[in-house]
Amino acid sequence: MTLKPQESMTDEKDISLKLLVVLTRAAQSIRKGIEEDIRHYGLNQTEFGVLELLYHKGDQPIQKIGGKILIASSSTTYVIDQLEKKKLLKRKPCPSDRRVTYASLTKEGQELMDKIFPDHKEAVNTLLGGLTAAEKLELIGQLKKLGLFAASLSDR
Repeated sequence: MTLKPQESMTDEKDISLKLLVVLTRAAQSIRKGIEEDIRHYGLNQTEFGVLELLYHKGDQPIQKIGGKILIASSSTTYVIDQLEKKKLLKRKPCPSDRRVTYASLTKEGQELMDKIFPDHKEAVNTLLGGLTAAEKLELIGQLKKLGLFAASLSDR
């Protein structure tokens, strides 16, 4: 839905549709930039997401990683396998529960994230540079509100 200069949007349903289109296009543009940045490090977005989670939150139960970075559990196992082959993470059994296995960064994984994360953070900042810090904070609040409302509708 494209607005022509002479059109005004007074119908809330039209405004909602326009918001959806703008939000989706913005997310696609940002995601594309993020994917390009991550590709420079020899990783895909899912691999980077797992490494970033472990980098910031420490060892994680493999069974919970998918939910934390929003991927299917079957994909999680594959990604963990790939990162293990690259020697960026290792599996560690839980000492108190044999059913639980943790993913943990290896020394190589920690060193890689120490090296690339500052550059990644700068790339994200550049991609989102179209807004001031105050505008970003306001948008964070609005998007959280919108997401929680949408989630409450599907929880019924």
